[in-house]
Amino acid sequence: MTHVIYKVVRHEDGWAYTVDGSYSETFPNHRDALEAARRAAAEQRVAGQTEAIEYEDETGHWHREIAGGRDRPETEVEDSR
Repeated sequence: MTHVIYKVVRHEDGWAYTVDGSYSETFPNHRDALEAARRAAAEQRVAGQTEAIEYEDETGHWHREIAGGRDRPETEVEDSR
């Protein structure tokens, strides 16, 4: 199972959370960034519907797969404080 870590960090003139090197919007304070990270982590664990998906890989080949709606990652929030 995939494990996703949301990290709350100082960013620009405030705070943000980061996942795999991507930053959220900047929040004015630590509390708001932490709450947003907790919400995003919780939402990512919510099961969805099983659906057919199509995607193109790095070599230009198209693939069709069934994406299970219950195949959700484990998530956690790390606080830099």
